[in-house]
Amino acid sequence: MKALVVHAGNSWESTRGFELMDVSEPVLDEKKNESDASAVIIKVHYAGVCGSDKGIWHRQAFRDQIVGSLRAEQRPYRIVGHEFFGEIIACGSNVGARYDLAAGEYVSCESHVVCNTCFQCRRGEKHVCTNEKILGISHDGAFAEYIKVPGHIVWKTDTTKIRPEIAALQEPFGNAVHAASKIDLRGNTVGIFGLGPIGLFALLVIKGFEANHIIGIEPNPKAADMARALGIDYVIPLLPIHDRPSYSHNPAVIKEVLAITGGLGVDAAFEMAGFNSSVNNAIYSTRRGGDVILFGIKSGDFVIEQYDRLIVRGLTLHAVIGRKVFQTWETTRALLEDTANGIQESLWNIVLRQGNGTILPISEYSKETFETLLIKHPKFLLQF
Repeated sequence: MKALVVHAGNSWESTRGFELMDVSEPVLDEKKNESDASAVIIKVHYAGVCGSDKGIWHRQAFRDQIVGSLRAEQRPYRIVGHEFFGEIIACGSNVGARYDLAAGEYVSCESHVVCNTCFQCRRGEKHVCTNEKILGISHDGAFAEYIKVPGHIVWKTDTTKIRPEIAALQEPFGNAVHAASKIDLRGNTVGIFGLGPIGLFALLVIKGFEANHIIGIEPNPKAADMARALGIDYVIPLLPIHDRPSYSHNPAVIKEVLAITGGLGVDAAFEMAGFNSSVNNAIYSTRRGGDVILFGIKSGDFVIEQYDRLIVRGLTLHAVIGRKVFQTWETTRALLEDTANGIQESLWNIVLRQGNGTILPISEYSKETFETLLIKHPKFLLQF
């Protein structure tokens, strides 16, 4: 089968992109692998390209997880990709009774392959599983014609209510749902710091959760325009500052947020970019007693300016990772299936541009084409 892969070994830092390879199709062999009794094989129809994939493409993210897992498995390459939609073509002997799944059903998947046995999993906190593997990183992923996954991460999808291309976005859209579910947003004024793909998804979810006003902070004019098309109330351009440390908040941004909110600040700030300065912008823009939701992620140490200010203003910080399994997926399904909120329509018409230039058949893959799409579109799909 055709698959996009990265290789382990000393070549990691000196390579770039994904290689299109012919690899063996996954099989179910319960005699050799007892776990296959609870696994399914899915024919991938569409796979979404994520910011994490962009990080792997440029060799800026997940080196240790990918290389380390491949060394443990004694394998030379990892199939990448973790957002997808497809059709079950084979099930292990325990799958039907245990997970109510059958061949021919259309599905997506939770990308975190949780263990179901650790302290967190047993407490219903599977999104922070101690022993998780991640599709496309420490477990072979979905940029392939077929994928084998354990049945307990499979999520059925009704294609009469959610179109297949949008079904491939349920996993990343669920990130935004999880972040927006941390607090009650009804009637609130909300700031979104970073209007990348998940920031744009968060905009739609926050609107769906009946926030009053939404302010976006974004340096990219194209992303700002897309946010306006999706119905954001205000966009503040993020211009560089040169006379302050790189971690510092941007006084012009804070001034504009305060002007919009009558000097109060936002009720909730969603930090979706992961830059130190953006975290401080979010904190400085939030009113006394407000909430800061931290989703964007970068490695390394961060500086919080005026730590005492954070405390005396009574702010609450929420760190968000992944999706709650499967509570977030249930909310995601409800939002996407509800035609009244226009979310699915907006995703298809505006974010995916009705498939115009945002769907790349695997037969047309080249590194040049893929990288062009990474630059041009906040979100695009591979079609298998």
